[in-house]
Amino acid sequence: MKFATKTIHAGVHPDESTGAIMTPIYQTSTYVQDGVGNHKGYEYSRTLNPTRHALEKNIAALENGKYGACFGSGLAAIDCVIKMLNPGDEVISTNDLYGGTFRIFKTIFEKYGIKFHFVGMTDPKAVEEKINDKTKLIWVETPTNPMMNIVDIEAMSKIAKSANAMLCVDNTFATPYLQNPLDLGADIVMHSVTKYLGGHSDVVMGALVTSDDQIAKEIYRIQNSSGAVTAPMDSFLVLRGIKTLHLRMQRHCENGEKIARFLLDHPKVDKVYWPGFEFHPNHDVAKQQMRGFGGMISFSLIGDSLEDAHNIVKKVKLFALAESLGGVESLIGHPATMTHASIPKEEREKTGVTDSLIRLSVGVEDVEDLINDLKQALD
Repeated sequence: MKFATKTIHAGVHPDESTGAIMTPIYQTSTYVQDGVGNHKGYEYSRTLNPTRHALEKNIAALENGKYGACFGSGLAAIDCVIKMLNPGDEVISTNDLYGGTFRIFKTIFEKYGIKFHFVGMTDPKAVEEKINDKTKLIWVETPTNPMMNIVDIEAMSKIAKSANAMLCVDNTFATPYLQNPLDLGADIVMHSVTKYLGGHSDVVMGALVTSDDQIAKEIYRIQNSSGAVTAPMDSFLVLRGIKTLHLRMQRHCENGEKIARFLLDHPKVDKVYWPGFEFHPNHDVAKQQMRGFGGMISFSLIGDSLEDAHNIVKKVKLFALAESLGGVESLIGHPATMTHASIPKEEREKTGVTDSLIRLSVGVEDVEDLINDLKQALD
């Protein structure tokens, strides 16, 4: 099946008892058995639920993977991956990283003896320099949050395989519509389903996808043992949201390009970070591994004034000042004091997260209205 067909049909079948075309919301905690161990594949909803199961199969198909697992949040999915490691193991990650990922790495797992290295992954040599016999995981974001840096997934895969380490790619910004890390050599793909996959700002969820039998076995063991699973109603909402993923992402990309080019020409804007520009670092890599450049944009202001940035995010009318991204509505945020506030200031600024940096999640509204909104706020 082609991608657009997968979004609607993969993993989903009409209900056998009623013929309902939409997957029912199996709002149940347990399942009646005909005898001890004699059941219909479901025993307890923490372990497996039919609505969640359909969603997991759907997301796996979108990523061209064999196995999918859904969790109560994106961070719960990340938590599962790190729980596959042991004290003394080392992880190499990008230095331009979502603040929540940085926080769980440093404040939760580091005290259990797992060591984390944060490097500029746009240069594979920076990763190679940190590789040693204790390296068990390479964690990639691409595009990164919020600087939109592009990491070469195939290059990271070669490095990981040479070190006998796993490669996990956070594919939240690109979505499987634009990028499929498993096809490029990744072992695990992670999604904050809260964002583009759900697409309507009404669900918090995470997901992991793999094609490796042993990794899948570990993911399901941890998912069941730790219990950070998603609810049937949320699973239903995401199944519904995914059915329009291809349509939404097309508009996100179209609107994103027009707004990026508008910002590039504005006299009060200093720098614009969007992978579609030819001058964007690793643009050639983005063209090779992505099918479009998405609707996420960051930009900084002339003078780098915190006050100016705060004024702009307050003055917009259509862009909503809010955490998160990937919904149909456009959002605006200030990474230094919102999504990345948990990262120390000196570490943030090394990667470009300055006081005036503003991040946009461009929605699917009429792009002229969005441009006019930014124009009046900037002017």
